Amino acid sequence: MNLYDYTTVTQFSPGIVVPDDGREGVWVGRVWVPAKLAANSVAGPRVVGLRDGMVCETVYPTMSALLNDPDHLCKLDQPGVVLASLAEVVQASQFNKRSFQLADEDNVVLLAPNDLMATKACGVTFVRSLLERVVEEKAKGDPGIANEIRGLIMDTLGDDLSKVVPGSPQTDALKQKFIAAGVWSQYLEVGIGKDAEVFTKAQPMASVGYGCQIGVLPDSTWNNPEPEVVLAVSRDGVICGATLGNDVNLRDYEGRSALLLGEAKDQNGSCAIGPFIRLFDPTFGLEDITQLEIQLSITGADGFETTGRNRMSEISRPPADLVGQAIGKHHQYPDGLMLFLGTMFAPTDNREAGGGGFTHHLGDRVEISTEKLGCLVNWVNHTDQIPPWDYGVGSLLEYLCATRA
Repeated sequence: MNLYDYTTVTQFSPGIVVPDDGREGVWVGRVWVPAKLAANSVAGPRVVGLRDGMVCETVYPTMSALLNDPDHLCKLDQPGVVLASLAEVVQASQFNKRSFQLADEDNVVLLAPNDLMATKACGVTFVRSLLERVVEEKAKGDPGIANEIRGLIMDTLGDDLSKVVPGSPQTDALKQKFIAAGVWSQYLEVGIGKDAEVFTKAQPMASVGYGCQIGVLPDSTWNNPEPEVVLAVSRDGVICGATLGNDVNLRDYEGRSALLLGEAKDQNGSCAIGPFIRLFDPTFGLEDITQLEIQLSITGADGFETTGRNRMSEISRPPADLVGQAIGKHHQYPDGLMLFLGTMFAPTDNREAGGGGFTHHLGDRVEISTEKLGCLVNWVNHTDQIPPWDYGVGSLLEYLCATRA
């Protein structure tokens, strides 16, 4: 059965997708403008800002160019051409079935706000996610024995990890305790050691945005969303702003082997980012990030529902430290980068009779939200059933050349 035949679409107001329609703060993103609405009749992606509830063009050809311009706040203060109201764009983007090159697209729709930047992610940055990664490894991808292993680990470890600063002198003593208990893991190494886990989540231009489908492999039987804050960082390592992200994860693949991280993390539609980037300004800054509470809601076509919270105050490494480990003299990203900060919450509710924990079903609606960054909504389907990724850097360059001809 086609996914669209049985999924009920919930409508979201612009004030939920973007708080107060973006009237407080500075919000930037990307939209697809169809040929019939484009000034030069060339369809393509535009970098936009929000002003008084309207989606307006900016002077920037790419989001990378915006982030790498130290004067972007000043330049964004100048209003650009209005493309549509935020309400119209949000409505058109609901349950977005389009691929990038549909010729009959009639409306301005949201894209992921990032384009040329590298998309990186940090893992096991929270105590709870650390324990779940150890569960994955010890269960060898079998969700049926996960609860047993989870209980064993918690009985052994208690809450010691919450009292340890990664890389501190306490780490070695705690490491020896874990080894003696037989629960030492590669995930504990990056969770409490001096070096954070930083991996490549998606290629430039591969992320999907608000309203799009996210993908899981058809043969995966244990997978979940990961609700996270995503930082927008310039080529110089300056943290420019933040948005929401879903680090879609195949727990069975990663649990079988850490060498399957690419298969577990980087598939068609496995990286969702949006709806907009909120830039740092006097109303919002890095200190606000650590006070955010990220809400996760999953609603299935089968009537299943679950919720969870990702409290950024419990992150074990400061966001600035994670950025410093991702970019610097040893790692340069000339187009900037987007950095997922990790999550403390992975749903574990038993979805099927007889246990087995949580895994996605086709048609799941995944909502990730927080008061200061809005709401990211996506829908679950198989990786080979969602629109293919057919618009990369080459297509973007062709579009930019065509619009300047």
